[in-house]
Amino acid sequence: MPVMIACFLSASAQEQQASGERTISPKFGIKAGINLANLYVDNIEDENMKVGLNAGFIAKIPLVRGLSIQPELLYSSKGAKLTYNNLLGQGEYRFNLNYVELPVLAVINVAKNLNLHAGGYASYLASVNIKDMDDDGTVTDVTKLEAENFNRIDYGLVGGLGVDVDNLSIGARYNYGLKEVGKNEGGASRFLQNSKNSVITLYLAVGF
Repeated sequence: MPVMIACFLSASAQEQQASGERTISPKFGIKAGINLANLYVDNIEDENMKVGLNAGFIAKIPLVRGLSIQPELLYSSKGAKLTYNNLLGQGEYRFNLNYVELPVLAVINVAKNLNLHAGGYASYLASVNIKDMDDDGTVTDVTKLEAENFNRIDYGLVGGLGVDVDNLSIGARYNYGLKEVGKNEGGASRFLQNSKNSVITLYLAVGF
C-alpha cells in the first residue's frame, strides 16, 4: 500500500508539472461568460433556466507547481424564469437577482492544460428586478417584491473544470447555493419559500 500511494503521488506531481505552466508567478486577468441560473419554487408550475451575465476580475496565486488559489471578484446575474397558470391567466415571471460575488477556489492541474476547481463563494445582492411577461395574469404580490424582501447575503459551494492554453482559459462551473434567497417574513417567503440559487457558468478568461 505505501508503494501504491508513493506511485500515485509521483504520477500526480508529474501531471501537474506537465500542465504547461512555465512559471509559478501570480497572474491576473479578466473573465466573462454566461450564467444558466435557476430557482426552485414549490407553488409555480414550471421552472426554467434564465440566461444571465457573469463577468469580472480574477487572480491566480500559485502555492506549488500545479496547485493555485484563485480568488475572483464578479458581477453575477442569477434568478430564474418561472411560468404560472392561475385563475387570472398564464404567463412568465423573470426573477433577475444581481450579485457582487467573491469566489475563492483551489485550482488543481490534473493533466496538461486541464484543471479542476473546487471551493466556495460569498455574494452580496446588489439589485433585484422582477418582470411579468404577460400582464393578463399578474400576481401583484410577486411583481411588488423588492430587494429588501430578499436576503442580501448568499453563499455556497463551487466546482468545475477549466482548460488553459497559454494565457487563455475556458471552463464550466456549477454554483450550489446554501442560503435561502427569500427572507422568512413577507411576500418573498410566500412565493420563494426555501429556494436557493443554482447556477451553471460557462466562461472565457484572459490572464496577464
